[in-house]
Amino acid sequence: YKKHYPLTPAARAHKKLNPGSGSVSRLCHEPRVALACLEAMLRPFVASGKLALLRKTTPSAVETDNDEIKSVEVLDIRKNSRLVLRGRFFADATELGDLLPLARCEHVVGTEGKRVTGELHMPENASPENQQAFTMCFAIDHVDGENHTIDKPTEYDFWKTFIPDISPPWPGELLDFTYTHPSSGLAKRLGFNPTGLHKNGIINLWTYRRIVAAKNFMPNSGLRDVSLINWPQNDYLLGNLVSVSAEERQRHIDRSKQLSLSLLYWLQTEAPRDDGGQGWPGLRLRKDVMGTGDGMAKYPYVRESRRIKAHTTVLEQHCGVENRMNVLGLDDSKGLRAKRYPDSVGIGHYQIDLHPSTGGDNYIDFAALPFEIPLGALIPLRLKNLIAASKNIGTTHVTNGCYRLHPVEWNIGEVAGILASESIAQATAPEHFFRNKNQLTVFQDALIKRGVEIRWPENLETAS
Repeated sequence: YKKHYPLTPAARAHKKLNPGSGSVSRLCHEPRVALACLEAMLRPFVASGKLALLRKTTPSAVETDNDEIKSVEVLDIRKNSRLVLRGRFFADATELGDLLPLARCEHVVGTEGKRVTGELHMPENASPENQQAFTMCFAIDHVDGENHTIDKPTEYDFWKTFIPDISPPWPGELLDFTYTHPSSGLAKRLGFNPTGLHKNGIINLWTYRRIVAAKNFMPNSGLRDVSLINWPQNDYLLGNLVSVSAEERQRHIDRSKQLSLSLLYWLQTEAPRDDGGQGWPGLRLRKDVMGTGDGMAKYPYVRESRRIKAHTTVLEQHCGVENRMNVLGLDDSKGLRAKRYPDSVGIGHYQIDLHPSTGGDNYIDFAALPFEIPLGALIPLRLKNLIAASKNIGTTHVTNGCYRLHPVEWNIGEVAGILASESIAQATAPEHFFRNKNQLTVFQDALIKRGVEIRWPENLETAS
């Protein structure tokens, strides 16, 4: 942004510029800008022939022998052609852990059940079908005085009256500004005003996930506010993307798009305004922001993946404030620390944040401690040369709620790449670094030298 965008002097001088000034994150930005940055980082390796990027390509088959992956067959969706990839190590960084069933890697999905994990907030019953909702995101701006109302979506009448069948109960229709507040469980109202400050509601949804804030750019730039719509109101609860047929998966994606379009149509035509009126017809679907014909994101926003059965499984007892206090027999959380892993390869911190699920659970949202990422969570129990590189590591349905966050995923992916590199350099398997104390130290030192933080400061304090 500072190199190429017409920023205001104040925005340009800001050391930690947030281009969208969204309240949800310190860095809210356009997808295409992030893509340009990532491609620029990769370009030298592509140019040297060290890296090949296969776009619109998905794994279709895996060959294994003696607990090792020998090859992965991938399908080019555009050309309908197949290519076989061979290598010494394979990392699965897909959103849904797509390699795991193909490689017959032992894994779990959905809820493990309280009897299996003993976690305080784990739903009572094991249910692979009980997964967090996914969302089809889209972007909008607002052009005052113009009418950009879309055609009425095919399923609008269904979604307009849809009430989630979950427990504790949702406070009413999904397409409404009243929702279940995640941590308190109370019914609360959200505000929405694309033209200024909101009068009603706890936050203004317009600025919540805003990815372009006009105030950060010069007045003659032509740039206007753009807001990304990933709200409770377009979380899809009627089916899953995992453990279903390709046809059913596509059907759920299509219906999720209908939900998102219905939300937009409701905002344009029926949403209550602070001035007593209804609807914001000036809201405009920004198809160019997502780079798609229908304006929806190119891929669903996924919160819960398949998860490997790993050498280390992170439990709520390790990082949840209340559960950890119970385990340690404490009455006060002052000074409380998450479990310290000798094989830590990274750090993270976020609420344990589970969105409503397809199995009928409302929000499960509670405090977590600053946590570590154990190397053992990236390594499957059986397969010797597969590395989990995303939200498919050894967590549970519950702890996935804080380990799924983007900075944590980035840390996991970074470590997965270095783990493969070090395994090749030392002609060994990833498990060797986990099992051998001396080799683990060497690996952790390699991470630190590359700038990976693997421990929280010793003087870190937790308030009571």
